[in-house]
Amino acid sequence: MKDFWISSGHHLLDRGSDGGLHITDEFLKLYLARPELIPPAEACAVERTLHAALLADPRMPASVSDIDAITDADARENWKLMIAFRDRLLRHKTLEAAFKELVQCGFGNVPPLFINQLVHVILRNALDGTEDAWVLRAAELFFRTQRVTLHDGSLIVADEETIGGVNTAPVTPLVSMLGIPTESEIDVINKENADSYWDRSDQFDMALDLTAGRGGLDALAQAMQGWIAHLLGIKVSIEALTELRDVNLTWYVGLDGDATRIGDMLWHGGEIDDAAIARVVGLFRLTFADPSLMIEKVRGDPVYLILAMTDDKTIRMKPQNLLTGLPVQHLETIS
Repeated sequence: MKDFWISSGHHLLDRGSDGGLHITDEFLKLYLARPELIPPAEACAVERTLHAALLADPRMPASVSDIDAITDADARENWKLMIAFRDRLLRHKTLEAAFKELVQCGFGNVPPLFINQLVHVILRNALDGTEDAWVLRAAELFFRTQRVTLHDGSLIVADEETIGGVNTAPVTPLVSMLGIPTESEIDVINKENADSYWDRSDQFDMALDLTAGRGGLDALAQAMQGWIAHLLGIKVSIEALTELRDVNLTWYVGLDGDATRIGDMLWHGGEIDDAAIARVVGLFRLTFADPSLMIEKVRGDPVYLILAMTDDKTIRMKPQNLLTGLPVQHLETIS
């Protein structure tokens, strides 16, 4: 079986008989290896002591008074955010359960970086055993912002951090430990180079053609099916469509902020102009394998999923919308 996304940290977690990811001390220590939490030379004794103690026991309770005693204000804030996040993870048996609770209650002040890391490793679990490199490349949209390029009628997306200065974001501790190269060249994934994805999956340096009818949107549809099945335990079929006009949106889910606004306009009978239509990257039709799981008023009807780009041609997908936006009976039970 081919491996991928080593930088997600999935090797440091235990996979339980329930299929979920069980938290380990090794995984928690990754957060302590982040540059924001490693005490600098000028750090106070309280911060250095706290860091050392948590490295020895990453589940050790950390009191508010201990953190408040840290001299540096930025360090105090970083520690408060990390400990609060760690404690939320530890309240649950699996990372999946912790993520669903965050989705249901709201992300609040949890840093987006932490949310994306959770999506990354949970999606790695959901897609374990996948042999299709296109599906995995498309799945990167769940946790990596994409930059859209329109060229000769094609819609190509590439990782924003990679093309924005060869991974300008801080290198994660696990990437540093594994020695994964941070400099890379961009190739559009195709039949000739798809096999190279497995060796470079942690570099996020392959672009994807999302032009309607060319397979990229179909690959994203498969990734979404796996995500829904893993986190909601519901089997659905998702089909990529080619036309937004004349679609009866009895129920829809916006997969990002712009798509939600476009869907809202259509829902309320508003007219969307050509500029708004041009921002739609993908339209999908979702059907439930078991319609009885749907709420009664739309039972048996298709659900439409909309993916759009911003005015500055970026895609910031919100995979949590697939958990909260579907017309599922008793959706409150997902946590």
